[in-house]
Amino acid sequence: MRRRFLGALAAGALVAALGACGGGDEASGGKTEVVFSYLWAGEEAAALEKIVADFNASQDKITVKGVSSPDFQKQLTSMSGAQGSFDISDHFGSGVGAWASKGILTPLDDFIKADGYDTKDFPAAAMSQMVYQGKTYSMPIALHTQMLLYNKKLYAEAGLAGPPKTTEEWAEQIAKLTKRGADGTITQLGYANAEINTSFTTLGFMFGGSWDDQSGAATPANPGNVAGLNFYTDNIPGKYGVEQVRKFTSGFGEYASAQNAFYTGKAATIIDGEWQPVSIKKFAPTLEWGVAPLPYPSAQPNLTGTTQVTTSTLFIPRNAKHPKEAWEFMKYLLAKDAMTKFSLALGNLPARTSLVDDPQYKALPQFDAWLGALKSANARSLASSPWAAQYSSDLALAFDDIAQQRKAPNDGLAGVAQKAKSYAP
Repeated sequence: MRRRFLGALAAGALVAALGACGGGDEASGGKTEVVFSYLWAGEEAAALEKIVADFNASQDKITVKGVSSPDFQKQLTSMSGAQGSFDISDHFGSGVGAWASKGILTPLDDFIKADGYDTKDFPAAAMSQMVYQGKTYSMPIALHTQMLLYNKKLYAEAGLAGPPKTTEEWAEQIAKLTKRGADGTITQLGYANAEINTSFTTLGFMFGGSWDDQSGAATPANPGNVAGLNFYTDNIPGKYGVEQVRKFTSGFGEYASAQNAFYTGKAATIIDGEWQPVSIKKFAPTLEWGVAPLPYPSAQPNLTGTTQVTTSTLFIPRNAKHPKEAWEFMKYLLAKDAMTKFSLALGNLPARTSLVDDPQYKALPQFDAWLGALKSANARSLASSPWAAQYSSDLALAFDDIAQQRKAPNDGLAGVAQKAKSYAP
């Protein structure tokens, strides 16, 4: 499931490549054929093809050929050649800097200037990932924010009235929501990571941390990041024993299935994205659940509304045969009507702030919580940089060491900071 991978990709884990498709030049009737290679598949691809058909029917100069192609290496090969096999594709905001630095993306600034295209409707946290060395190389088609999900039935059983506002309250709730047998075996966890890279980077933001500075340099050992990871270790493995936690979480079912640990009640709270209303409806329709803003440290009320924003983006490769026509199609996808259809079909957030209050999103249960997070002054995102993939990989290793208590958060993140000194500028 593509949506599943967004949090990890926000850290740049798959920056190395994309997928490819067959090419085309001129369609029948004298129309220019634009090849749209996209990573989505299944139901998501079907929804996207409807939008492609709408575009083709809306004008008589361009025919878009959509191809579902999640083969990363083939697409990278195509983008690296003299002439590519596709004109427009999608990726993640974390990969923009890496590709732009390799010279394989077309800058969009001339198109934007020529059309007087207004980018102010796109959140700053998203647009910051689209720019590399002052030029815009991509545009966001969908956004993703992180919120706290909680199991209402388990809360009622624990005598808890509702979700926490502060991290101190959350710590108390985690303890009340965690159950163990007489031998110490865990049978229910008050909190479990949905995906460790996304969960841990979000915890850092929640405690006022930052994973990079304004210049884009990596700052893994930021005190807020350390505090966020200390919160996890203090309240989960440090409290219940890393071996017991490992044993319990090893029995979690697949994320995109009815056996998801949150759906089955094994995890009482998780931090996760806006696709959950659609997934819960599909896999756990009887689940009694709620969503709330991420808690903040009581001493830092200025961090109210903190969330991590990640992006799904559109780009034109440098070797595209028809970049101008690809830009016309990109504008269509980014327009309000197509963006609404697309995001609703995928259960993702629209990339335009003007759509946040659109009543069409009311059909998705509790979706407004994630939508509202887009307007938060504390919406944060990871930098898109040439070294994003290496940084993500180094963080993943450190996060595992920290979760397994092989290293304390301070030591684990200090190790990443040492490695970051060698990242290419």
